[in-house]
Amino acid sequence: MTFYDIFNGDADGICSLQQLRLVEPRDAELVTGLKRDINLVDRVPARAGDELVVLDVSFDKNREGVRRALDAGARIFYADHHFAGELIDSDRLELHIHTHAETCTSLIVNALLKDAYPGWAVAGAYGDNLYDSADSLAQRLGMSQAQRGNLRELGTCLNYNGYGFELEDLVFHPAELYRLVAPHRSPFDFIETAAYRRLLEAYRHDLEASQGVAPYRSSPQGAIYILPDEPWARRVNGVFSNDLARAHPERAHAVLTPCGAGCYRVSVRAPLARKTGADRLCRQFKSGGGREAAAGINHLDETDLPLFRERFYETFRND
Repeated sequence: MTFYDIFNGDADGICSLQQLRLVEPRDAELVTGLKRDINLVDRVPARAGDELVVLDVSFDKNREGVRRALDAGARIFYADHHFAGELIDSDRLELHIHTHAETCTSLIVNALLKDAYPGWAVAGAYGDNLYDSADSLAQRLGMSQAQRGNLRELGTCLNYNGYGFELEDLVFHPAELYRLVAPHRSPFDFIETAAYRRLLEAYRHDLEASQGVAPYRSSPQGAIYILPDEPWARRVNGVFSNDLARAHPERAHAVLTPCGAGCYRVSVRAPLARKTGADRLCRQFKSGGGREAAAGINHLDETDLPLFRERFYETFRND
């Protein structure tokens, strides 16, 4: 029997797994990657008796991998908050999928574990740009403003590390970053480590580089940005999108980053005041997906930019 921990390589995936393994430690094969690497269950050669934990990746994108693992006789625990599509009914599949715009996988896991390690859930929620939900849990726990600020920066940095087009773009491989996090029962302990200081320094450097970028198109309904073809842009595009969403909560945002000759990778944020429409927009394009508040397109041909621009403003127009 083999254990597999399969998780998104961003803050939410790492913080979700951290909570589970602090409660139930076990040696498992880690299956993860870049934030946009979400077809992860297909990577697992599941056999009868194997146990899979799947966190923070869309069931819709992993349905066939899940089906094959179940047919092979594996058991699966699955927690997520992205668009799921048609589910599978099996007594060897335990599903905890909630797609409400105010939740994330870290919060779902925290609820299942009854606040066992809620600091990590707060960090994961901040990293997923769910500031209201993170603040609500932090306030219930009696955290000070300073503690909340530290967890907000931690979650942001963990999320930042998941972005990039190649693993070489990242500060840490997500599996390595999880292993660095894993020994720390409290996120405040991890904040004191040299690894975190390295990550924080890289994040601040890249964020500073993004400050002079002007919008490609802008209106009261939404703004589209095109970042330069630079390594820092590939790393910071998700955090840059989140910052724009918080700075202009009534406006939708799309951030495009070149991903080769004639193509873009796209991050979309619905207005924080409404938090709907991002996944609906992105699923209109072949490699698109996500959730209501935040979604993306892995490969948008440059020739489709006018069509994307049209559908972006159609989706987020204020009727």
